[in-house]
Amino acid sequence: MVKIKICGLTRLCDVDAINITKPDYVGFVFANSRRKVTPAQAMELRNKLTNEIIPVGVFVDETIENILQLAQNGIIETVQLHGKEDEKYIMRLKELTTVPIIKAVSVQQAGDVQKWALTAADYLLLDSKGGGTGQAFDWSLIGKVTKPYFLAGGLDVNNVVNAISQTTPFAVDVSSGVETDGLKDPGKINEFIRRARHG
Repeated sequence: MVKIKICGLTRLCDVDAINITKPDYVGFVFANSRRKVTPAQAMELRNKLTNEIIPVGVFVDETIENILQLAQNGIIETVQLHGKEDEKYIMRLKELTTVPIIKAVSVQQAGDVQKWALTAADYLLLDSKGGGTGQAFDWSLIGKVTKPYFLAGGLDVNNVVNAISQTTPFAVDVSSGVETDGLKDPGKINEFIRRARHG
């Protein structure tokens, strides 16, 4: 069954909704974004999160030292890289921590995904240009993928079933698609998860 990640949690009430609906992953954004949280805020959210849900730290060109500190403190259990981090950076991070690494790939043309076929990252995350835009990309551009991947970009309750059937991802990743007026909506989160799991 496809895994589900709800990204961009910022409030304790978001965690309350997550603990009820139980996606597989949640994302805490540490990069510049309207959903950015500080390490202290993320720790508070993490402490309220039920143990079976995996907290992911989302970073853009962050220092390895800062990422390691968040992982060592137990605030995050998976790292998601959304910047220009290259293979050397990923290899260095792998040497220093055992937490899984997700590398985001901007899919703009055929072959973009295949460039990362041999990455040391554990997963890819396929997204539209820029990431976090709420816009879907052309899924036909994905092509053959040997590494498990998260499908992101413009997913919501209306297209998630079709997205899963067309692309067969390891996981689906949603943020703005489960928001109302820029804030996480418990009803949309519940419906997104229901449709992703049961069609």
